[in-house]
Amino acid sequence: MSQNTYPYPFWNPDLPVEQRVEDLLSRLTLEEKVSQMMHDAPAIERLGIPKYNWWNECLHGVARAGVATVFPQAIGLAATWDTDLMLQVATAISDEARAKHHEFARHGWRDIYQGLTFWSPNINIFRDPRWGRGMETYGEDPFLTGSMAVQFIRGLQGDHPKYLKLVATAKHFAVHSGPEPERHVFDARVSERDLRDTYLPAFEMCVREAKVRSVMCAYNRTLGEACCASRRLVERILREEWDFDGYVVSDCWAITDIWKTHKVASDPAEASAMAVAVGTDLECGSDYRSLLEAVRQGKISEEEIDRSLRRLLKARFDLGMFDPPERVPYAQVPFQVNDSPEHHELALRAARECIVLLKNEGGLLPLSKEVKRVAVIGPIGDDEPVLLGNYEGTPSDPCTVLRGIREKLTGAEVRFALGCDIADGMPAFEVVPGDALRTEPEGSPGVKATFFPNRDLAGEPIRTEVCPRIDFNWYLEPPDRKLADGVFSARFEGVLVPRTSGKYAVGVYGHREIRLVLDGKEICHFDADYRQQLGYGLVELEAGRAYPFVLEYKGILPHSQHRPFLQLVWSRPPSEREREALEIARWADVVVLTMGLSPLLEGEEMPVDLPGFRGGDRTDLALPRPQEELMKKVAAVGKPTVLVLHSGSAVAINWAVEHLPAILQAWYPGQAGGRAVADALFGDSNPAGRLPVTFYRSVADLPPFDDYRMEGRTYRYFRGEPLFPFGYGLSYTRFRYSDLRLPAEVKAGEEVRASVVVTNVGERAGDEVVQLYVTDLAASAPVPIRALRGFRRIHLRPGESAEVEFVLRPRDLSLVTEEGRRVLEPGDFEITIGGKQPGFRGLADASTTEVITARLRVVGKPLELD
Repeated sequence: MSQNTYPYPFWNPDLPVEQRVEDLLSRLTLEEKVSQMMHDAPAIERLGIPKYNWWNECLHGVARAGVATVFPQAIGLAATWDTDLMLQVATAISDEARAKHHEFARHGWRDIYQGLTFWSPNINIFRDPRWGRGMETYGEDPFLTGSMAVQFIRGLQGDHPKYLKLVATAKHFAVHSGPEPERHVFDARVSERDLRDTYLPAFEMCVREAKVRSVMCAYNRTLGEACCASRRLVERILREEWDFDGYVVSDCWAITDIWKTHKVASDPAEASAMAVAVGTDLECGSDYRSLLEAVRQGKISEEEIDRSLRRLLKARFDLGMFDPPERVPYAQVPFQVNDSPEHHELALRAARECIVLLKNEGGLLPLSKEVKRVAVIGPIGDDEPVLLGNYEGTPSDPCTVLRGIREKLTGAEVRFALGCDIADGMPAFEVVPGDALRTEPEGSPGVKATFFPNRDLAGEPIRTEVCPRIDFNWYLEPPDRKLADGVFSARFEGVLVPRTSGKYAVGVYGHREIRLVLDGKEICHFDADYRQQLGYGLVELEAGRAYPFVLEYKGILPHSQHRPFLQLVWSRPPSEREREALEIARWADVVVLTMGLSPLLEGEEMPVDLPGFRGGDRTDLALPRPQEELMKKVAAVGKPTVLVLHSGSAVAINWAVEHLPAILQAWYPGQAGGRAVADALFGDSNPAGRLPVTFYRSVADLPPFDDYRMEGRTYRYFRGEPLFPFGYGLSYTRFRYSDLRLPAEVKAGEEVRASVVVTNVGERAGDEVVQLYVTDLAASAPVPIRALRGFRRIHLRPGESAEVEFVLRPRDLSLVTEEGRRVLEPGDFEITIGGKQPGFRGLADASTTEVITARLRVVGKPLELD
């Protein structure tokens, strides 16, 4: 096809991208240029350019864009310590993202969460377990974080020589990790050493090794400068030092913070000009509209606008957005890859690999599949949100721990009891059972359901029936085959008859528009457009009294964007739930306690103010009081008891560690979490995850939350006795280390090769996470106690051995001076290789693995490194 066939040169896919960008840029008015620098960029119809929304999320699966495969939350992926798995997970995510984008485009949909530019991963350092968003990160260590992030970015962006698969975004640049309620106002004061040795390395790895195409600047200030207007961070370090050539996007409405809360600019025009001047090219928000005024006032030039837009346009060209689809290999990804069986299996593998075995006294685990009576007790044993974490996608058929155990043990009786609330003030919900529902006060059991072929609950219904309870997943089975490709609505009418008097939380969990009226009062009404939602109210109910209710649902049947589902849920009075829990504990042969935290308690800037929780963060590390008390009462029954702990951060389970024989840490494990937990409990998988964070004994072990100095924080600087150290994890088998090979001496600047032989000396096959730590024994400046500098996850059959080799670069032996210079000094280093950190005793010392240590001497003159 000749160039003359195209209306403008920028549409010609055979021209160099740079030439196409310049051609398009030259045709835009200033107003059009500015319009393209905000996340919701409008169409430029005169040039045939469609609208584009830059805002998309895929932290652990495509999020807020309909049904997608949901992998373990990022902290769980970090707990796998498996970079190969991370690449596969990210590749699956990018396959689904591409398939969804092109399906959306075929329908003419170009809204939020339907694009190709994704604001993941979050690579901030999880320096303090109180931070609610720590679950989104890869843990507390810069090297582990950077290594996992590099593979995630490679999986998202692809490896085609011409086209990007997606754009990944490393966030939040650069010193950002709570407190959440203060994130719009605080100034992170850090030393040059901490900045260069802790907060920046993962970002540098993403830029230099993974070639990440986008970086998101943070809300807060760092060293006095608003991050999105920081000449030092964005211009000097990111672009000049690291040669970053992608674009920078602000966190959402962070430009507003520059003038409104940080008050380092007088108005939106000045704030926008400051941000663009240092290289923040794209705003999530709308303050950049004032760039027109800023140009008129001389606060910024059109050339600076062009510089930013040039970077944005190049990303869109590199994604193939201006090329015929048949030219773009990634545009051929079939929609069938979305939520595919292959991706389900990968999600299950990831969930299995993320589980950490914390304790296994007397070899209680794995449990026998011949067990006849199992009690699953705890507020999150049948809880979907706890599987998903935050920035979650919508799974088609999520599997809770209760369901996973029931599917595993088809010949056993498995009973379940919530037992207690998740926390004081945070109810734990269950589907309202059929024996509490009637069609009318003196009527038959069940609920009258009426379905309409529209979203208006109007006209002639297509179906009327009596349902035993309200617990529907219409993604798997539509309410009527005649609705196979359309909208529908439903009205459920009946009465609620509680068995016990007391305070209840009654509500609904679902997707799309839902309204619940109980006893003439509206309990909740919401429209969950992009994600599933829970709504509820607190009510006093009398035993035996019939409370009429109407539940209305307006949905859309399954396609690329929706999973229609609906549950009527409640939380009963504590006394009734506790009594049930203790009854089934006494009945059971074995008890599985399902406890921990919830993304309803910890997360991003949340309206939560409860004992132990504030604004998305935690104020206490302990297990919430209701769960701790229930755990002690259940343990007192005396049955073999396993604790399965779900959380996005470390929990101080001190009593459990002392009194319970077996503990699994399952994080927020994704859609297949329940099956993975059941596999670990009953021996169909051998847990080998490792902690990516330190488990402290108490909040008293921590410095003040808003103190960004690293002294006393993380395994690198904490000198106390942890409950469980970073890198910890047990196995159902045992590993032996031998034949450590390491040169006794090297010259400064040379690479160092270290190898070790690992042998499975147990009776089960299993994975081992081989870890290499470096301790500088002769440093002239403060250095970490030890630092992770290599790791590899391997699989060994019983009796099998493998040699594992690591290469240490000069940087891996370097230190950072007070001035922020990275220097390799001559002297002695301790090199430790093993399945854990060295130096711990008792339960903190993983007994199923070993470490082996040697000395290395570096000789020569000090070297300053880039």
